[in-house]
Amino acid sequence: MKTLGTHNYYVYILTNYNKNVLYAGVTNDLKIRLHQHKNPTQGDKLHFTTKYKCFYLVYYEHFQDVELAIAREKQIKGYSRMKKEKLIIAFNQNWDFLNDLID
Repeated sequence: MKTLGTHNYYVYILTNYNKNVLYAGVTNDLKIRLHQHKNPTQGDKLHFTTKYKCFYLVYYEHFQDVELAIAREKQIKGYSRMKKEKLIIAFNQNWDFLNDLID
């Protein structure tokens, strides 16, 4: 029988420096994923976050269940811009870039 351990999944929202583009994603390692967004490999050059320079973290949620995390990401992706902004403001009122706070 397999022992269940603690799993970490994060739903997150990135923006660009001017805060006029938003990107929602899900990952099991937020620190590594943020690094990947900011330092894309050759094959990642055409990805949305690279094209629009979205690598500033402004929002995240922690989950232990991957299915819940994926469902939440889909929910957030379906939100209007205004609803995403309200979510960010409730979590991070000044839209501070949180990248350096992630261990």
